[in-house]
Amino acid sequence: MKVLKYILPLFLLISSSSFAQLQKLTLNGYVKDLYMYYKPDNPFPGINANHLSSNLIHNRLNFRWYASDEFTIALEARNRLFCGQLIREFPLYEKFVNTDPGYIDLAETVASGKGWFLHTMIDRAWVDFTKGNWQITAGRQRVNWGINLVWNPNDIFNTFSYFDFDYEERPGSDALKVRYYTGVTSSAEVVYKIGRNEIDNNTESTYAVRYRFSKFSYDFQFLGGRMPEDFVLGGGWMGDIKGGGFRGEISWFIPREEDNGSKEALVATVSGDYTLKNSLYLHAAILYNSLGATGKAGTREFFDQNISAKMLSPARWNLFGQLSYPFTPLFSGSFSGMLNPSDGSSYFGPSFTYSLGNNLELMFTGQLFFGEEETEYGELGKALYGRLKWAF
Repeated sequence: MKVLKYILPLFLLISSSSFAQLQKLTLNGYVKDLYMYYKPDNPFPGINANHLSSNLIHNRLNFRWYASDEFTIALEARNRLFCGQLIREFPLYEKFVNTDPGYIDLAETVASGKGWFLHTMIDRAWVDFTKGNWQITAGRQRVNWGINLVWNPNDIFNTFSYFDFDYEERPGSDALKVRYYTGVTSSAEVVYKIGRNEIDNNTESTYAVRYRFSKFSYDFQFLGGRMPEDFVLGGGWMGDIKGGGFRGEISWFIPREEDNGSKEALVATVSGDYTLKNSLYLHAAILYNSLGATGKAGTREFFDQNISAKMLSPARWNLFGQLSYPFTPLFSGSFSGMLNPSDGSSYFGPSFTYSLGNNLELMFTGQLFFGEEETEYGELGKALYGRLKWAF
């Protein structure tokens, strides 16, 4: 029987029965309702519909127990109710959602019916010990080694997809992290992640070291480690030029064995962002992947979970641009886009957000893909979303 059935009820029991005594126990989270309208460029085989729709009610609970000055315990769970035409037409969508990339399976479909299912997952469960210059964190956690805002070649433990906009917390890892602060702005860090190979379910691990420091008003980092199929060396920086942000990351992936099917790759990204005096925000980035295609890159999957720091894009080059502007204190808009210059395919993402009150927000956004067949963004179609979010 899954561990999830015991962990979450136990923590809820502790929080409800002991809150008066445990004054350092905190709870926050949100409830969201996300509606999606999706129109594929090509009809799906066996489906007599030119569009698909779905609705997702998403509740998140974040628990923290500050047990002492040194110990902090965290548990975070996401509970999601999926329903609509998409679930009815694609019965395997439930199986797609009910996956846990960690070593311990903490995801489960609690209930299901025709055209709907309720899914819960613990994506954070860690214990942190901090004393002096030492910090040790064990359990399911976010190991954030990325610097850039769109693509992160240095994020070798839990890579995220820019298109997964509704998962603000981003994926985590089952890992042990040991950090030593060598100075006010410098630290050395060792991380060991244990995971499972989804193909044969065998155990696989990733471990790496990182050193961070500040120099010349810039933050730098260097890293090196071992992944399931590759050795990796990398680094990055973050600073500013004339008041504008300037960031970059680079990672070199070297196959551990000649016959393991892996290929050597160099992945790098550079970005810049700047806010004008009138509050207009500008952001641009470029991604390079030595393994990427210089012609048609092949169409991505719309719900792609196989993203990795080594393959952030199947193309040799990718360009990103964004404009954001607060039209009023309550209403803001953003326009982002990507372009694969080799095959001419592109993505456009408009987004508008309106604050309805304290902790209550309404958002409308789109993911519009354009391109010919077998191009990176071609054949993915267009999706429109409406989301109401209440945070507590």
